[in-house]
Amino acid sequence: MLGVGRVTSTDHSFLSDGLFVPEDQLENQKPLQLDVIMVKPHELCANQENAAVSSAKKPKLAGKDSASTASTHCDSYSGLGKDTGAQSMGQACQEPSCSCSCSSASQQCQMTACTQEILEILKQGNAFILDTDLDFFSVKNPFKEMFTQEEYKILQELYQFKKPASNLTEEDLVDTVDTQIHQLADLEAAFADLCDGDDEETIQRWASNPGMESLIPLVQSLKKHMEVPDHEMVHQAGLTCDYSELLHHISTEQEVEYLIQSVYYLLKKLPKPTLVTIARL
Repeated sequence: MLGVGRVTSTDHSFLSDGLFVPEDQLENQKPLQLDVIMVKPHELCANQENAAVSSAKKPKLAGKDSASTASTHCDSYSGLGKDTGAQSMGQACQEPSCSCSCSSASQQCQMTACTQEILEILKQGNAFILDTDLDFFSVKNPFKEMFTQEEYKILQELYQFKKPASNLTEEDLVDTVDTQIHQLADLEAAFADLCDGDDEETIQRWASNPGMESLIPLVQSLKKHMEVPDHEMVHQAGLTCDYSELLHHISTEQEVEYLIQSVYYLLKKLPKPTLVTIARL
């Protein structure tokens, strides 16, 4: 029987999912180092942007255009920055900006020390997987369209996870995770029961539990615009409302192009991956 992966990381995402355990409770332990490096968009140089043909009419990354594109695009943002969070190693990389005067091919925008840092990480093994999540370029939270603002607010209240203080002991963290696990288990059971029948008696019974009073206005609201509420989907939506929301940023065409350029410059510097995977809806 397969178990559930657990971690000793105290990152809020692992705590809210109930995945944290002390090291002495782990079985078949394996070390994992997580390095986070931020990739920021590369903007077009202002003088080139004005003269360039619209990106909708002229592909930027095809064939011979690739080389010239690299020489006429500047990184007016810092292209890569090292995340300074608890999971990151070392200090943030500060990337010098290009002066937006791309008048010669020698003034190509260069990837910074952070790119070299990625290469150093890859040298530690003889193979790597390049997994690309297309949400990087543009992403929508579908639940914001599926539910009203009031319903979404109720879900946030029901599923909220209060971030623990940074000075908690390991024992306190275990208690926090246990509380979170029980909270999610109760909500899962409630919505599973509502799937079998969301009559008034069932709703009232679950709403009598501490912290679940708002089930009544939630179900009542859902029934106003859904003939038969999909309570399993409601629960799945709630699971994304613990301490933060699903990412939601619908990029403009120009923003997508800047992000594509960022990835393009990065991939140019990396060796050929062993396997390439793409995550998309």
